[in-house]
This record gives sequence, structure tokens and C-alpha cells, in this order.
Amino acid sequence: MTETVLAVLNQPSRDAAPHDPAADAFTFAGPLEEHIQVQDLGIIRGDGVFETITVVDGHPQAVEPHLARFELSARMLDLPVPDVDAWRRAVEAVCAELDPVREAFVKTVLTRGVEGAERPTGWVYAAPSGDSTAARTEGISVVTLDRGYRHDVERTSPWLLQGAKTLSYAVNMAALREAARRGADDAVFVSTDGYVLEGTRANLVLSVGGRLVTPRTDIGILAGTTQADVFRFAAEAGIETAYELVTLDDFHAGDAAWLVSSVRQAAPIRAVNGNAREIDAELTTRMNEFLLAREV
Repeated sequence: MTETVLAVLNQPSRDAAPHDPAADAFTFAGPLEEHIQVQDLGIIRGDGVFETITVVDGHPQAVEPHLARFELSARMLDLPVPDVDAWRRAVEAVCAELDPVREAFVKTVLTRGVEGAERPTGWVYAAPSGDSTAARTEGISVVTLDRGYRHDVERTSPWLLQGAKTLSYAVNMAALREAARRGADDAVFVSTDGYVLEGTRANLVLSVGGRLVTPRTDIGILAGTTQADVFRFAAEAGIETAYELVTLDDFHAGDAAWLVSSVRQAAPIRAVNGNAREIDAELTTRMNEFLLAREV
């Protein structure tokens, strides 16, 4: 069984000659073989970027938006700009080698490489996804946690890299552990000045008076590829959408809420800080059917 498929990108050094399009962009490798040096800055400092792409019946979804965000994140970290064509081919190749499963994922990773080597490290791997049925149907419970920044941090402090999808996820994982300590499944970050931001690994979508609303993407949160496709679903269904500043009161007053992300897709929120809230099961089902059927 091919449980995990790995492709290592052949990344040029900064002073290398222009890339030869005919050269191999990547090589397949055994996932348990040695590939990453212990001095790699992606490992010892989290100095790198990544994307996670949903794969349904062997088909990677939303590849172009993911690769566009991958490139944007690399630019924000002053990493070498990824060769998007090479990464796309690697994504397609690992999907083709993965044993047939209903749902899987592909992860693309680019790091600054070994300090002083001036050569980035890149790899792509695919593996089957866990079962998200319960999250999609029964819903999830969340707690709200202060992120420690104002909502305008992306404008005031761009060096904090809010809005880039970096490998520095220690804070997100700590928030998940805090959520578990409080008896919840996930957390939703809130700014110090009272605006709702995003989940630890997902975007927030609210149903408000028949509209779908998500926090604005200029407030230091990650622009979500799955959230964008939820809004594409809404447009086709005749549902109005909006990007807005969302307060905690707005969050609590919403008719329904979801955390949406690759792999898990649309997970309805059934409780916030221990207080139960209504789930729109019918709309959730329609959302997830749309997301899992995506061809682009």
C-alpha cells in the first residue's frame, strides 16, 4: 500500500544559472529516507511556508489558489519565488502515485534551507486524510482565545507575518491544546480590541440574516481558499456574501457558524465557550457537497 508519497523539489541555489525547463523538477523518494538536514531553518526556526491541498478521488482541489497563496507567503518571507509550474507537476505526480482513497491531502513545503547554504529546501507529500464525518455532521465546539494583537496588526507590524502561511505553528498548536483543556475541539482567535479573526487552522464563516459573512482579510488573517469556495457556492446558490469586521457580539448573534478549511471542509460550530448554538444542517450538507465535488 502507498500510504504516503513524497517528491523532493530540485531547488536551485541563489547564484545558479537560469533553470532549464527540461530538467527534472522533482524526484520521488521514500518518506522514511533521510532528506532534511538537521540544520534546515525550516526545522530549527520554522522559517518556511506551506500549503495543504484537499484531494478527492485522486483529484487535487483548488490547486491554483493554493499555489498562488504559497507564492505570496514565500514573497512575504523573502524566500526565493517558487517555480509554480514545478510545484504543480509535483502535486499532480504524488496524487497519481497515491493508492485510491476517497479523501487525501497534499502538503507543499518550502524552507530557507541550511543556514549559509543559500539553497532552499522544498518537498511535496500526499497521504490519506482522517475521517471528518463527525465534524461535518455533528459539528465542533470552540472557545474564543485572545491572540494578543490588535486587528490592524498586518498594517502596523508587517514583520509579524500575519496573513502568511508559515511553518511557525507553535502558537496555533498551543491554542488547540488550550481548547482541549477547556473541553473544546478548536479555538477561534480574537484581537485584543475585540474583533473575531480566524480559527487555529481554519477561516470563520457566519450566517447572518440570510447572508454569509467572513472576517475581512486585511486584519492579519489568512485568506482562505476553502472560504473563497464557500462564497463561490453561495454565489451559485443566490446567497449574498460579505467580508466585514466581525465583533464577538456579531459572532454570538449569528444564525449559524462554521470553521472552513482544507481536509475538514465546512465544520458547523455547535458550541462556543460551552454555550450551545444552532447548526444549519441543511446548509452545511450543501456546502460540503459542493466542496467535495470541486473540479478546480
